[in-house]
Amino acid sequence: MPVTTRTVEYPADGLTMIGHLALPAGTGRRPAVLIGPEGPGLNDFQRRRADALAELGYVALAFDINGGRWFDDPDEMLAYAMPLLDDHGRMREIGHAALDVLRAEPRTDPDRIAAIGYGTGGAIALELGRDGVDLRAIATVNALTTGRPGEAAHIRCPVWAGVGSEDPIMPPAQREAFTAEMQEAGVDWRLVVYGGALHAFHHPTVDHAVLPGVGYHARHAQRAWHDVVGLLAECLPVPE
Repeated sequence: MPVTTRTVEYPADGLTMIGHLALPAGTGRRPAVLIGPEGPGLNDFQRRRADALAELGYVALAFDINGGRWFDDPDEMLAYAMPLLDDHGRMREIGHAALDVLRAEPRTDPDRIAAIGYGTGGAIALELGRDGVDLRAIATVNALTTGRPGEAAHIRCPVWAGVGSEDPIMPPAQREAFTAEMQEAGVDWRLVVYGGALHAFHHPTVDHAVLPGVGYHARHAQRAWHDVVGLLAECLPVPE
């Protein structure tokens, strides 16, 4: 049986979110993964990530953060995303709403869920961990955000983070603040710095014309995806 997909609508942050749910072949319960998108919104890139995880045997939900919108204008995107990133409660609300949808899916094993995210979606994944959600793993690309003091101690799973060495949005000082937070909280964390990569290096549709410091790096994009899949294989293996 092939992977099956469907669009799911659900309320969050005062909006109607439009997510993409991908189900693996078969009928039994499977481990599940939340996938959070970048600030511009959910597009086919993250939908294909959900499909790829379903092909590996996971139930996967690529969740929405902008009420079905995709921001082409960088200034408009930043005007929306920056206040969201400053509001831990809003990020958690968006994350929990998506998590509820994923848990309600009959194919989902509710005790075996991971969260991965890119940019803003990665920050939301981290906030779910800081909120004490029982996740098996958290992976974040281009989102080394720090939380409210002491709340990282609530993270109960391994955290993997990836960032480009030349990312001006997540510079060395931000990396140091993130890793210090994880270390102080006793989190099982790891950070991979991809040499020469800019912000959003994983996304093939971005370039320097979109926003300064943003650019695609094909080799590191593939490596980062392999690292995320490896984390899931380690922490959330699919049953035979």
